[in-house]
Amino acid sequence: MSNPPASPLENAPAEIKLAVDLICLLEDNAIEPHTVLLALDIVRRDFEKKLQPQSA
Repeated sequence: MSNPPASPLENAPAEIKLAVDLICLLEDNAIEPHTVLLALDIVRRDFEKKLQPQSA
C-alpha cells in the first residue's frame, strides 16, 4: 500500500507554515481584518527591534 501524496505545505518554508497557522488562528477566532493588521504592525515592530544589535 502506498502512502498518500505529501501536502504541499509539508515541504513549505517555515515562514509559510507559520503564516498559514496564524491565518487559521485569526480566522477561527473571527478577528476583524483591521484589528489583525494593527496587531501585525505591532508584532513586526517588536520583532524588528529583536533583530537590532543590543547596545551595552
